[in-house]
Amino acid sequence: GGPRRLLLVSNSTLHGGGYLGHCQQHIKSFLGEKVKRVLFVPYALHDRDAYARTAREKFESLGYGLDSIHESCDPVEAIRKSEAIFIGGGNTFRLLKALYDNSLIEEIRKRVLEDGIPYMGSSAGTNVATISINTTNDMPIVYPPSLQALGLVPFNINPHYLDPDVKSTHMGETREERIRQYHEEPNTPPVL
Repeated sequence: GGPRRLLLVSNSTLHGGGYLGHCQQHIKSFLGEKVKRVLFVPYALHDRDAYARTAREKFESLGYGLDSIHESCDPVEAIRKSEAIFIGGGNTFRLLKALYDNSLIEEIRKRVLEDGIPYMGSSAGTNVATISINTTNDMPIVYPPSLQALGLVPFNINPHYLDPDVKSTHMGETREERIRQYHEEPNTPPVL
């Protein structure tokens, strides 16, 4: 296949900004002028209609049409016909389970890795682009059949990572400590 085209965003909002506001210029540059419509995957949130409205409003403001996969009667066919895929954030376990339940793992992999269509993820959508969701910050509110994800990149990502605050009096584990614990297991991939 051709080169993979990925835009993996840690979060969809930054303090003081709107939905995808902090990266909208990157989105326009990434999608360019060839892409006219984006297929949105809102499976990480419970209210998929509201999520699709939010994403549609943002992408239309950037000059792109947006179709939400949850509105399609055939999600596999929607992936096969897509020009670009955007998987939004929310709960990574819920998202990955829905991708498996709808038989989309291999279809997305094929479209991105073999056909070269652009893939954008934010937060949970970035998590599922990696080898596995083992380094997500989310609670396992549902159980996907596997923690193996799309494998679009040969590493894992920890979205929303914050460096430890040396002045903090919080005595709980930091993300850095949790990732170190992950690497205590044999053969774990790098974590960005």
